[in-house]
Amino acid sequence: MKLDPRHLEILAAIVEKGGLTEGAVALGKSQPSISRAIAQLEERLGVKLFESNKRPLQPTDFCAQLAQYGRTISSANREAGAFVTRFKNGQAGALRVAGSPIFMDGVVSPILAAFQAEYPSIEIVQSYGYATNVLDRLASGSLDLGVVPIRKSTAPKSVNVSTVLPGKNVIACRMGHPLTKEKDLSAEMISNQAWIAPPPESPLYQDLRAVLDGIGIEDIKVSFSGGSLSSILNFLNESDALTILPLSVVYRLKRQNSLAALQAPVGDPDRSLCVVTAQSNLEFPARERLIKYLRNELSSLNELISLHEGQ
Repeated sequence: MKLDPRHLEILAAIVEKGGLTEGAVALGKSQPSISRAIAQLEERLGVKLFESNKRPLQPTDFCAQLAQYGRTISSANREAGAFVTRFKNGQAGALRVAGSPIFMDGVVSPILAAFQAEYPSIEIVQSYGYATNVLDRLASGSLDLGVVPIRKSTAPKSVNVSTVLPGKNVIACRMGHPLTKEKDLSAEMISNQAWIAPPPESPLYQDLRAVLDGIGIEDIKVSFSGGSLSSILNFLNESDALTILPLSVVYRLKRQNSLAALQAPVGDPDRSLCVVTAQSNLEFPARERLIKYLRNELSSLNELISLHEGQ
């Protein structure tokens, strides 16, 4: 038997408050409308819900048990209403976020963790992907937000692109690497070292070739290639190998005494780290809140990096 959930909520209010008038006041309804609802429910059930000719109003045992379901419905409605309010305020929801692995692990993930700690009702589902993959997933609707290095001029018109960090790379190595003591690094010094190559599909791979070409190195010894940021760091820390990484990643890890950067001229890539979203008429307050949070955190990081470079 299917019952009207509104009738069950009314029944729960009457039982809880002890009378028709009191229940009507609690629900913000008129006493006659409450009486009609109870009469309709009794007709639907085929049983009396309250003891006859007894004052104050006394529910039957069956009525008292049925009212518990009404209380459950009322509680669920209140919780749902609170969730809708938090959602509209950008304090609840689920966000699907993807980005380039090196940036996500080295820079963005700690920011996402801090954001989620501040807004625990927002669930974040993070995955990895380079620009082309992220753009495809935004277009298909399977992603809410991308954080990828991209040239704004090449982005399709179907997406919104906002720059959050300028493109800057450095040659990275372990703390205490012999070359960190050299003030005038020659191409020969660099070419004699073993190298870690980024994954071939990563934009950093093209950056590595551009850096080497820019300082006149035609060939290098690649001792390790591909891998996650964690595996690259493990390899760097246990060897004298070099690699190329975004300055923002190296700066954060340098503060943890995990990495160092060589004082070697490296040309900046022709792209920036950007937040990318699909153009849509649908409002998603939690997404807008996260975008603002990312902008603020990465802007502060960029200021610290600029100050460090100036020093």
